[in-house]
Amino acid sequence: MLTPQIDDELFDGGAFAARLAADSDPLKLFREALQRGKQVLQQRFRSGSDATMLVPQQTGLTDALVTRAWQRFFAAADPRVALIAVGGYGRGELHPGSDIDLLILLTTPCHDEFRSAIEQFLTLLWDIGLEVGHSVRTVDECRDEALRDVTIVTNLMESRCIAGPLALYGAMTVATSAPTLWNSREFFAAKWEEQQARHRKFHDTAYNLEPNVKEGPGGLRDIQMIGWVVKRHFNAGTLHDLVDHQFLTAQEYQALIDGQGFLWNVRFALHMLAGRREDRLLFDHQKALAELLGYRDEAGHLAVEKFMQAYYRTITELGRLNEMLLQLFQEAILYADSATECRSINSRFRSCNGFIEVTHNGIFQRYPFALLELFLILAQHPELHGVRATTIRLIRSNTELINDTFRNDLRCRSLFMEILRQPHGITHQLRRMNRYGILAAYLPVFARIVGRMQYDLFHVYTVDDHTLMVIRNLRRFTVREHAHEIPFCSQVIQRIPKLELLYLAALFHDIAKGRGGDHSELGGSDAEEFCLHHGLSEYDTALVRWLVKNHLLMSMTAQRKDISDPEVIAEFATAVRDQGRLDHLYLLTVADIRGTSPELWNTWKDALLIQLYTATKHAFRRGLENLAQKDELVREARRASFELLESRDGINLRHAEALWQRLNDDYFIRHDPNEVAWQTESMLRHGNGPLPMVAFRAEIRRGGTEIFIYSADQDHLFAITTTVLDQMGLNIVDARIYTSRDGYTLNSFIVLDEAGQAIDDQRRLQEISQALHDGISRNDLAAMHVTRRRPHRLKHFSIPTEVHFRAHPRQRYTYMELITADRPGLLAQVGRVMAQHGIRVHSAKIATFGERVEDVFFITDAANRPLDDEQQRSALSVAICDRLDQP
Repeated sequence: MLTPQIDDELFDGGAFAARLAADSDPLKLFREALQRGKQVLQQRFRSGSDATMLVPQQTGLTDALVTRAWQRFFAAADPRVALIAVGGYGRGELHPGSDIDLLILLTTPCHDEFRSAIEQFLTLLWDIGLEVGHSVRTVDECRDEALRDVTIVTNLMESRCIAGPLALYGAMTVATSAPTLWNSREFFAAKWEEQQARHRKFHDTAYNLEPNVKEGPGGLRDIQMIGWVVKRHFNAGTLHDLVDHQFLTAQEYQALIDGQGFLWNVRFALHMLAGRREDRLLFDHQKALAELLGYRDEAGHLAVEKFMQAYYRTITELGRLNEMLLQLFQEAILYADSATECRSINSRFRSCNGFIEVTHNGIFQRYPFALLELFLILAQHPELHGVRATTIRLIRSNTELINDTFRNDLRCRSLFMEILRQPHGITHQLRRMNRYGILAAYLPVFARIVGRMQYDLFHVYTVDDHTLMVIRNLRRFTVREHAHEIPFCSQVIQRIPKLELLYLAALFHDIAKGRGGDHSELGGSDAEEFCLHHGLSEYDTALVRWLVKNHLLMSMTAQRKDISDPEVIAEFATAVRDQGRLDHLYLLTVADIRGTSPELWNTWKDALLIQLYTATKHAFRRGLENLAQKDELVREARRASFELLESRDGINLRHAEALWQRLNDDYFIRHDPNEVAWQTESMLRHGNGPLPMVAFRAEIRRGGTEIFIYSADQDHLFAITTTVLDQMGLNIVDARIYTSRDGYTLNSFIVLDEAGQAIDDQRRLQEISQALHDGISRNDLAAMHVTRRRPHRLKHFSIPTEVHFRAHPRQRYTYMELITADRPGLLAQVGRVMAQHGIRVHSAKIATFGERVEDVFFITDAANRPLDDEQQRSALSVAICDRLDQP
């Protein structure tokens, strides 16, 4: 508990009393004193004062004003009422925006005499700008409430009497202390469950884009948790008492205090910037926080990324200390009276009460390889709950043994590879190795990415946490209980002969992030060096290196190229070369995408990757030197489509053949037989009905809802259609625009709702159909507006628009690549610019990576010719950039 501090610059009590006696507006004086004091504290912080100095001063300022406000309504000598600071205010840990928790303690239940005074007192505190939480109770009521709720007894443990009789306060502390209620065992068990529940809210990881400095894993609440247990069990007043009780070494205590000091600085600055209580490191504040805390941009490393890496490393260290201490407390409190059950595992390790520990404290010094052996044993013995706290301490204090001699030891290299070959426990042990610092010590290249974040919305986790998440996803594909999640991956992974090669590719795929240069190329070199050093064959080494170098190839091909084009498939198949590489790359790609952000994976990406995988597999079966020619592909597509139509009732096949005469060969190449049959059937059943015709189907294979629009061709059709779909709150992930020989358009769009799912509600589909029919029929682009607001998070990222052109392999279209910041109505805006420049869109691939959009359009001029004229390209590029980059 901190002692509140105050000085005359912060609050001059004598001058305040004199002004209060002479002034008729006490509210104004109190408010001005609070604001002036806060300004002094903030100026001190900006001038370099540490939050560890300023937090007690913030508490002292608050005490001074609260007690003087109390004295206006209560007599100092009244033995019947006391004012108690509880919770964080009781601890003396106030930050600029902290609320204050007060207990008004009475000898008897509240009556009218006090009720009016209490109301006036609390009103004054709120009016001067304090955020107050309060309770009014007697000693007996405090005891009864504390008995029912562990959070109340926790608040009362951290209390100070700031006005009124100490005897009354003393009676309350006696009534609510252990062992009167919530003895050490009960209290620890309840608080431990409370912490576990809190961690689960944050998905058991401290690494989030916008972490909570107070409530998140490794945050201030975890430090407070330690303090509560110390106070309840040992009746200790400070964390330093843990050193005296031999629960912490002096070095560990200093790490705990340093971590708390860092988080206090972050929280103090965060409250200053937000102008209120705010414990989330929102994007709104991260850049300004980094600057306020003294971080500066460097080449290849933003200040905000350096700050967040320091933050993540701090909370990781605090999380390690929290884990170790709580396990020590568990042994000392929960199992103090239980017999220790130990059994030998080998000469170096034994199991005690379900936790692994060394047989003596000199094991790691004598057998350094045991630092890796321990994790292999844990993977092989799932009945073990974890590592005993005393052994965790030994692991952490012996990491310096992991040097080049250690890494060159055949036993160590074999143990590391054996961990990766285990059928169970790989993810848990790699994460444990990361927490204890072993993974970074064994792989110095991995140490560089520990806690490293990327300032964007695409990467939710730090690079090290993402890496382990990818390995977890790969491992999950092998578990029968999870086969329903990604069934196709669960099938493919059964054909992988050496899973450890996949895990190694995942371990190294992002290991070169932040070094500058091509991280895939650099990571591939790191992976090759590791594999050769660990005795892998040349073939296995080449496979791992290739996977790391090409880990983005499949996702980029699927999301940014027209994979209905045989030439795209041929190019991809040539790069992959064989079925084995395809299997490995597909699994790594899915695991990587799913490990980047929980929101990134959807049915559309699933279907897209399966489509690319299947097409490439067929290319391998046919032989890369014997790929089908265009005429053969068209004949096969028409034959397969015709067979599908034959099985459907009420379809006149001669009419279908006549309809197909209006379509050129390109239509049959770009649409698979299922699409051709469905679109043909839709048009034939519509007959001579009014246009536009709008049809829907749940495209399970393509992971979304397909919208098919058949209409007479008209100006601005792409822009109008995309505007309507955006107005309806739909996300377009694929668009195919086709014009028949006689001037009709057959346009299809794959859309998802805002949750990334297909739309199956019939009423919703009818609304979409009507909106499309109305918008296309009116053909008034100028009157249409996008009304969706830009999500708040996107406002913090400035991505200048880039437009790049390149020729299509067969010179049919021009590829236009668009890189810009995501926003509602983006496609509609681009469509408008293209309409103004007489550009026709034939297809579009929509790829969004967090706040960044990388879309590809297949375009021609109004006469369906590629855009070969540089002036025309330049004019279009300038117009798009001007439109999208305007404030």
